[in-house]
Amino acid sequence: MSLLDIPDVFIGSTDDGHTVVVLNRRIRDADRLLTEAGFLVREHHGRKLYLLPPCTTRDAHERAGVAMYGLLARTHDLIDLSWTTRWSPGPPADDPDLHFQFGDGSVAVTAKTTAARSLLEQHGFTPTADGSSYRPRDGLDERGLLGAVTAAETHAYAHGLSARVGLGIPTPADIPPAGRRLNAATGPTPAPPARRRTR
Repeated sequence: MSLLDIPDVFIGSTDDGHTVVVLNRRIRDADRLLTEAGFLVREHHGRKLYLLPPCTTRDAHERAGVAMYGLLARTHDLIDLSWTTRWSPGPPADDPDLHFQFGDGSVAVTAKTTAARSLLEQHGFTPTADGSSYRPRDGLDERGLLGAVTAAETHAYAHGLSARVGLGIPTPADIPPAGRRLNAATGPTPAPPARRRTR
């Protein structure tokens, strides 16, 4: 199972600037909500993707926001780690305070400021031996990694720190195939969904 398979709705970004929405269960009116917001539907390796091609951050922010508010009326199990939709009225953060990078079943985090490093440590991230980056505590599965990153990224946003999450997906063609999602009856109890920040 990949990170994309965990919540009912996963929103992320490819390295080339596409905003991606993955639905892991049927959600009433989702197709209409997403397509009316400008997302294109694509079948890819057994999963239905909704893609917003690269555009301005403000445009992606507004389009995704409209669709997400509609989806939140139907499920609260929504994770948003997209960097393409992080617009604010101030100057863009080309060099974010925190940069999370998923890959090889783990996540590495670089922190630019003392405040960013302190925030990571509050969330259980520890510095690597050479001190160049941080990593989450050992033993976390995909769900645990996703929860750790979501909590730290949301906390950073609440404190005015900029953050970017790289999923290790260069283009939409590199999105992994659909996995079999565990449900509460047959698998571990899911972690509570992270709250989506207000747009």
